[in-house]
Amino acid sequence: MSGPADPAARPFLDALAAVFPDVGGSVTDADEARRILAAVPRPAVRTPRVGAVEDRTVPGPPGAPALPVRIYLPDPEQWPGPRPTVVFCHGGGWVLGDLDTYDTTARNLSRAAGAAVVSVDYRRAPEHRFPAAAQDAYAALCWAGGHLGELGGDPGALVVAGDSAGGNLAAASLLLARERGGPAVALQVLAYPALDAAQDTESYRSNAEGCFLTAAHMAWFWEQYLGPAGSGGHPAASPLRADLHGLPPAHVVVAGCDPLRDDGLAYHRRLRASGVPSVLDSRPGMFHGFLALSAVLPEARQAMEKLGGAIRSTLTNGKTFGVSGGRAG
Repeated sequence: MSGPADPAARPFLDALAAVFPDVGGSVTDADEARRILAAVPRPAVRTPRVGAVEDRTVPGPPGAPALPVRIYLPDPEQWPGPRPTVVFCHGGGWVLGDLDTYDTTARNLSRAAGAAVVSVDYRRAPEHRFPAAAQDAYAALCWAGGHLGELGGDPGALVVAGDSAGGNLAAASLLLARERGGPAVALQVLAYPALDAAQDTESYRSNAEGCFLTAAHMAWFWEQYLGPAGSGGHPAASPLRADLHGLPPAHVVVAGCDPLRDDGLAYHRRLRASGVPSVLDSRPGMFHGFLALSAVLPEARQAMEKLGGAIRSTLTNGKTFGVSGGRAG
């Protein structure tokens, strides 16, 4: 039984649920799930304009292929720089989603934050299981941290962001950065993140069905990512189980009608208990993935604007962790 969705959100929630593949049920093959999604007609919406877009590759993890990324730069007249630089990991259960499906979201993120956005086309499961995607996210973070000048970035305003499974990867990249000495990061932005393979919270039960994303979907996604016999005990797989001391400040968005609601709430609370500043943007009537609808759903637009403001704040009062010389204050 799900919590009540905002009446303004319910038509979008139902429309998404109607076209989303029944993964973990009638659909058990990743390629079939991708084909089903690819066949869904794209809505006729105006592409948000940014200053420039470039597809390129950057070095992947040691021994791994080069990593495709898509770089979005804001309008230089509106945002002349120096600007924040956001390394963004898309959602899709580590299985679905790519640079194209998240193109509008990345553009809106760049516009809302006045930021350079590096959208990461990490390796997907089940072809590449944990820790491949987490290592790719960290490789992209390292590249961005070393090329801030090229991106017009403020050296103290490097940000990691991600939604859903991408929120998991963003958090994992920070754990790797802490372990390996950088790069220094000013802020983490996680939207309805999947942070614990245990899947045993109250929201997994109360929002198991009827919220577009279901508990059965998540069980299948975790199995693809970890493997049939895989364990989610590693902190980089389940960042909620990690020691969170010394991580950068956070902006966490959660949706009330979402099996992952309690993952985000618990992460926010654990960060604060660990001495890490964290701001929670809780949207009780929203559903998983709602930020993608900022062009048509007012509450999504408000959440995106608030998120963008948090990223912009790193230009003046961001705090960093990691290598010596990072700005603090």
